[in-house]
Amino acid sequence: MMKSIRNLLSVCGQELRKNISDTGVMVFFLIVPLLYPLLYAYLYSGEVVREVPVVAVDQDRSAISREFLRKADATPDLHIIQYCSDMEEARELMRRHKSYGVILVPDDFSSLLVAGHQATVATYCDMSGLLYYKALLSGATMVSLDMNRDIQIERLAGLTREQLKVQTMPVENEYITMFNPANGFQGFLIPAVLILIIQQTMVLGVCMMSGTEYELRKKGKLFLGREYKDPLVVLFGKSLAYILVYALMSVYLLMLVPHLFHMPQLANRATLTAFMVPFLLACVFFSIFLSFFVRDRESGFLLFVFVSVPMIFMSGISWPASNMPGAWRFLAQLFPSTHGINGFCRIIGNGALLGDVRKEYMLLWVLAGIYFLCSLSAFLLFYRSSHIPGIEFIRERRNRRREIMSQRLDVVGDKIKTVRAEIREDVRERRDRNRNQSNG
Repeated sequence: MMKSIRNLLSVCGQELRKNISDTGVMVFFLIVPLLYPLLYAYLYSGEVVREVPVVAVDQDRSAISREFLRKADATPDLHIIQYCSDMEEARELMRRHKSYGVILVPDDFSSLLVAGHQATVATYCDMSGLLYYKALLSGATMVSLDMNRDIQIERLAGLTREQLKVQTMPVENEYITMFNPANGFQGFLIPAVLILIIQQTMVLGVCMMSGTEYELRKKGKLFLGREYKDPLVVLFGKSLAYILVYALMSVYLLMLVPHLFHMPQLANRATLTAFMVPFLLACVFFSIFLSFFVRDRESGFLLFVFVSVPMIFMSGISWPASNMPGAWRFLAQLFPSTHGINGFCRIIGNGALLGDVRKEYMLLWVLAGIYFLCSLSAFLLFYRSSHIPGIEFIRERRNRRREIMSQRLDVVGDKIKTVRAEIREDVRERRDRNRNQSNG
């Protein structure tokens, strides 16, 4: 037992030394987790889009139309940069990306209001950015509701202030954004990105290490100690090394980064710690299992960087999972990031306890168990003999291949000799037959 523990710690120590000595691995294990979340959080620190540049086309040119545009410009969402004479001029500004929207007040705007009819204001938006559309729509809607109330008050003369309030707004409404006070992208998206960074950088680093070992093993230059003889010890030793690295990275990513950028932090630390244990285990065994399919340092990078964005979508954080095709929902269940993102976002943003994320918590344990068995099976297959995958292992494989080739050549040689003997015997018989015929 003690010998196995010593071997496990030896494998763990060697794995940590390999990680430190490999610059590429250190980039994924250290530099990317340290800097990438800071970049993302800084880019989304504005939370929402404010002062979207728009242009106005006032065809009515009345006092009430000017009041509408003045109030629209005063909202925090919109900034009217220019008043255009017609729509063609406004379209040209949008084509040149000087503005991202147009507010059009038709020529019958004030006359319809005076006559007691419903008037309309048209808005046009550059849909290349949905946030521009949201700002334009919310700003114009807020101004129209405010002006509606003022017009109703003017028409209800002789009532008290309280009666006017009841008449203009029988049911009072109040808009409160729960768990995301700024109603912005930072509090909504960054927690999901932090979880995905843990999984993706771990996969890339482990696959890069595996690719290096495969290349050295292929050249016969991989020298490992006797402790690498036991597949179970190797698996636990490597896993322990990666867990130690990412336990520290998780504290930085999931606690310090949200604090630095003032994101919602309702998480109970005991709940978050308990939730991260199966997530890290699932990511470690997932990474080790995938590393068996890597044959060089670069192949893992080319594949898993490409699938990072689809994993965000499949997690259900940006689009409801219930509206996805069944095949994609099933595929999403295979990645630890799917359950990690959903659980972590609820823990840090909603203050959920472990019982509230029981489903994600249990699924992470299931994935950890499945990928542990897959990794162990791969190790047992790889270490199917009692040999160490070092130079001795390579030499023995080469000798075994030579013996097999020699045996096959011997078989082929025997067949060739047999065929030659048969040909010679046939030639002799023909010669004797021809000789007898010539003598007769």
